[in-house]
Amino acid sequence: MSEPFVFDPRHSLCKSPFGAVPCGETVAFRCRPLASENFDHCAIILRGEFSATEAHIEFSRGGPEEDRVCFSGSVSAPPVPDLIWYHFRFWRDDGSGCILDSTGYRADGLVEPWQLTVYEETPTPQWFGEGVSYQIFPDRFCRLDLPDPAGMVGNRWVHENWADTPEWRPDPDGEVRNRDFFGGSLAGITSKLPDLADLGVTTLYLCPIFESASNHRYNTADYGRIDPMLGTEEDFRALCARAKELGVRVILDGVFNHTGSQSLYFNEDGFYPTLGAAQSQDSPYAGWFSFHPWPTDYDAWWGIRTLPAVREECPSYIDYIIEDENSIIRRWLRAGASGWRLDVADELPDWFIAKIRAVMDRDFPDAFLLGEVWEDASTKVAYSRRRRYLLGRELHGVMNYPFRTSLLEYLRQGQAERFQDAMETLRENYPPAAFYSAMNFLGTHDTPRVLTVLGADVLLESKEERAAYRLSPGERDLGLRRLRLAALVLFTFPGAPTVFYGDEAGMEGFEDPFNRGTYPWGGEDRDLLNRFRTLGRLRRDRESLRSGGLRWLHAAGPLLAFARETETERLATVVNASLEEQRLTLPWSGGPAEDLLTGQRFTPAEGALELTLPPLAGLLLAEVPGM
Repeated sequence: MSEPFVFDPRHSLCKSPFGAVPCGETVAFRCRPLASENFDHCAIILRGEFSATEAHIEFSRGGPEEDRVCFSGSVSAPPVPDLIWYHFRFWRDDGSGCILDSTGYRADGLVEPWQLTVYEETPTPQWFGEGVSYQIFPDRFCRLDLPDPAGMVGNRWVHENWADTPEWRPDPDGEVRNRDFFGGSLAGITSKLPDLADLGVTTLYLCPIFESASNHRYNTADYGRIDPMLGTEEDFRALCARAKELGVRVILDGVFNHTGSQSLYFNEDGFYPTLGAAQSQDSPYAGWFSFHPWPTDYDAWWGIRTLPAVREECPSYIDYIIEDENSIIRRWLRAGASGWRLDVADELPDWFIAKIRAVMDRDFPDAFLLGEVWEDASTKVAYSRRRRYLLGRELHGVMNYPFRTSLLEYLRQGQAERFQDAMETLRENYPPAAFYSAMNFLGTHDTPRVLTVLGADVLLESKEERAAYRLSPGERDLGLRRLRLAALVLFTFPGAPTVFYGDEAGMEGFEDPFNRGTYPWGGEDRDLLNRFRTLGRLRRDRESLRSGGLRWLHAAGPLLAFARETETERLATVVNASLEEQRLTLPWSGGPAEDLLTGQRFTPAEGALELTLPPLAGLLLAEVPGM
């Protein structure tokens, strides 16, 4: 069914200002029925998600314009943050009873509302979104010495060969316990900081570093202690201090929805000398967990018994993690961290996240709070509740999985308009500071390696096959060519470009644990690494890439082009995702353009550049100064 009226919330003629608005902002709307629909009245119908209010505001009717009647009006955003759903209602005075609600007649039930995000303006540290982030899985990044796991929590063992494949086979009980370690350390990371700074990195995001029985350390054993295989608190402070000297900040991974069953707090196997909740109902941690009955049946994250779920509402837990003067949040920020990434933010109550943010705002106003959210964070529903992540009092930014999904889909399928639409949806729904502070990436510890995704075209049913699979020379070449394009978009798009360790070196691998191999020191793909270095330096040196606005120039089929602009600088990213040569007429006001990646120059004619793009090619165009 075609639209019987004209309204595009992304067009300034229909809605102004664009996108999300601060509390109290006035928003102007304009719409019109098609010429064949002769309506006399129009009203906007607004419903508040959190306020549970509804408003009907009738619009003014404009004079006929070529037999078309326009309606316009304005709405004042509420004084408190909310998620507003709105649609339009048209009707006639002729007694016909004809009523049209937005995308269809009311009797057909086809009303699909638009979204208006109303947020509270609160400060967002700019260093994260303007910089370049690098995610490290600490056990697999850099080993200086072969560690001895004796006396450490968990039945650990260490690979002597740094190049081994991570263990993926179940133990005799049928469980994959992630007890194989490679011995990467904080000191190892510190030793590589100059290399990371040379890559343009300004933020290190470290997967969990606290004591834990598993190599991924998402089953925390002691939030107050660095895992001894990684080093000591002094090693962490030294890492942060050296990073600061190089202009690099450190963000920690906070896993606050659950702990490990082998932890100081639960202590199911009695490893710790103090009483845990699984040993005694008189334990100081007994109230942190839900037993029914104690001690054998308890709530666990997604039913995984090694990850007992925490009762975030327990006062002593709130104090321990957030409120106490030496809480976990405060302690590690004082030790040198510059922010926290909240693991499984969907599993944490809004009020819990808000408490963390309040402490950070008050005591560490330059610290950044990032959340793991896999969908559009403005409309996320978790446990039947709409979340408030980005309304001003919780997260500064979120992990941008929609960016990864839509970009990789575009590079494989060549539908640039779908990438544009996905990103415009976020730009429209997110407060500007959140959009420009999103963590953009091509892969994480929870996804297959980007090179494998872009190169392989196979469906492997078994883990045995996935463990042994390596890209063929042809697949690897295709994957590398696509990855160079992906990196170009990553580093030039709004938000914080984030590199998962080793992607810049050409690492392969399917899902966990094959995406968590060891960094191939000395075996990097040098050409790919140099491409990432070049892009990192351009991001550092070009203001438009750090903070410039976004303007779409072209998005159709395999061709994608967008500009990043400030008052004094404009750069244009141009990508051909096709395996065939493509031609593009690119609007260009100004003098000759230079591709900052190759030095190639282009001369405009009649306000446009006529470009011939080879297969799987990309350009980063800047106006040649002084010409």
